[in-house]
Amino acid sequence: MGAGKTCIGRRLAKRFGLTFTDADDEIAKAAGCSVEDIFELYGEAAFRDGERRVIDRLLGNGPQVLATGGGAFLDPRTRSRIRNVGVSVWLRADLDVLVRRTGRHGGRPLLKNGDPRAILARLMEERYPVYAEADIVVDSGDEPPRAAEKRVADALESLLRPEARESQS
Repeated sequence: MGAGKTCIGRRLAKRFGLTFTDADDEIAKAAGCSVEDIFELYGEAAFRDGERRVIDRLLGNGPQVLATGGGAFLDPRTRSRIRNVGVSVWLRADLDVLVRRTGRHGGRPLLKNGDPRAILARLMEERYPVYAEADIVVDSGDEPPRAAEKRVADALESLLRPEARESQS
């Protein structure tokens, strides 16, 4: 939440000539209501179940840049599916950056009930060890989005270059 998945994802899709898909938008379409409404009406467990199914479907759509919600990668099945068909990228950001960015936009169900800074700190503590399993980790700080985009693109090109793969074997 707030790391720049949508912004950087759109930029990467354009750079590589791929489609950009935001999983939260697709989940909302499938449910016929907003992510915030899903949380409110059905709870987080129902949202996560739908999220898992929608992401699994999306991953079958071929090459694309797919931005998943912050909790999606925590699900072992989703993480395994991503690992099997794609490359995972963690846009890592520090707490101050996340607090500032998430404060600009509403519609963040996990931040509705309590102090957003404390909630984000707790989520970071819980999630960052799992996010560290991503294939690529790039810091997303206060610089312009093009800087993080370039770091991700460089890391992807390095990872996907045949000579880079051979040297890792």
